[in-house]
Amino acid sequence: METSDLLRHQIINNLMAQHTEKVADAAINLWEQMSTQIIAIVGEVNFDSLYVRSVFHTRIIFPGIAAGALPPQADQRFAGLKMSLEKQTPAQASEANRLLLINFTDILSSLIGEQLTTHILRSAWGIDAPDKADDEKLLSGHPMEFRNE
Repeated sequence: METSDLLRHQIINNLMAQHTEKVADAAINLWEQMSTQIIAIVGEVNFDSLYVRSVFHTRIIFPGIAAGALPPQADQRFAGLKMSLEKQTPAQASEANRLLLINFTDILSSLIGEQLTTHILRSAWGIDAPDKADDEKLLSGHPMEFRNE
């Protein structure tokens, strides 16, 4: 794997490690923040297609993740995901969401590139612009501080 790919995955892993309670709420918050950024670039239809494809891949390991078409109302986009995550233990919900985020960003990265994908994630989740020291901390497993807005 490329270093930037590992960095993107480490960002996701660190975010998931920060949310050990109310996992479903935290997961939906991450998805809503990310979707706002990505929809602005690719549009709702394309975002929804990427999301549905990611759910399909994630269901191989976590069959309890919500499947099917997304609701037409944007404010209900992740209602099925939230219900699916609430039915699982916090550890299972966290791992399922982590894999779903990784699958989604892997697909996105293959379409728009690694650097842009990582930039979008940092912007969406309030992670300051990278510098070498921050990247090294992530890659070595040391947690970084993330802004909550």
